[in-house]
Amino acid sequence: MLRTTAAAVGTLAAAGAGALAWGSLVEARNFTVRTERLPVLPAGGLPFRILHLSDIHLDPRQEDKLEWLSTLSRYQPDLVVDTGDNIASAAAIEPLLEALGPLLDVPGLFVPGSNDYYGPTFANPLRYLAGPSRQDPDRQRLPSARLFDAFATRGWTDLTNRGASTVVHRIRLDAAGTDDPHLGRDDWPGFPGGSATTGRALRLGVTHAPYRRVLDAMVDDGADVIFAGHTHGGQVCVPGVGALVTNCDLPTRQASGLSEWTHRGRTVPLEVSAGIGTSPTAPVRFACRPEAVVLDVVAP
Repeated sequence: MLRTTAAAVGTLAAAGAGALAWGSLVEARNFTVRTERLPVLPAGGLPFRILHLSDIHLDPRQEDKLEWLSTLSRYQPDLVVDTGDNIASAAAIEPLLEALGPLLDVPGLFVPGSNDYYGPTFANPLRYLAGPSRQDPDRQRLPSARLFDAFATRGWTDLTNRGASTVVHRIRLDAAGTDDPHLGRDDWPGFPGGSATTGRALRLGVTHAPYRRVLDAMVDDGADVIFAGHTHGGQVCVPGVGALVTNCDLPTRQASGLSEWTHRGRTVPLEVSAGIGTSPTAPVRFACRPEAVVLDVVAP
């Protein structure tokens, strides 16, 4: 009996070690591009393409991630939406900008995540199972203004608690976003109003962490589609079950992918990216590949 128990324990330990090795050495680097059709194009509009980037969590030593990021321009997006958590250290800013390269010449929208503001600290990963992560008050402050200024200088639009309008393929896009809800810094500004152009605008809501209060506000204000990240798709998922946590109050069934959000009888497409990176203190993914997302906006 003792031998049987010891053998079972040994088997479980070996399986756990194997899963950890796979999650850290293989799957966390097994980057993919998820493609979606987004049927929200206004009548008479020309189809266009959005590239959604989120949760890159770049460490400048991650050469494979930098190389992969540098290939994404081949998808020829007409708009880039970046939902934050781009860097893991101050030293990552310049390598990130270099890797994004031509994408910074494409019209873009961005909002910050908590890890654009603060460097990572060690935390017991099991703590996430108890609910949304807490913010350590003595975390290292990162030079986020330098990153955001670089994005803006290249032409991307900062949607940190603000709205802005742009035109893509003769379609007016009214976009609005928030600062990071996970830090409690969100203040929904509402969508821009008024335009000299004719035809119906497309309203894009953009946030880092998809907390219900933010999604509800966007839907109530007339969003046509919402973009978010933060969840890492659960990061460590159970095959056949999916995500166990979202690190916010979003239901786990919507931890990643294109789904829908309904509030007060109105339903809107919700695009949540599983993200490209991991926390540097927990560099493991399991049954949840790192991703960028390409969305082709087409007629309903």
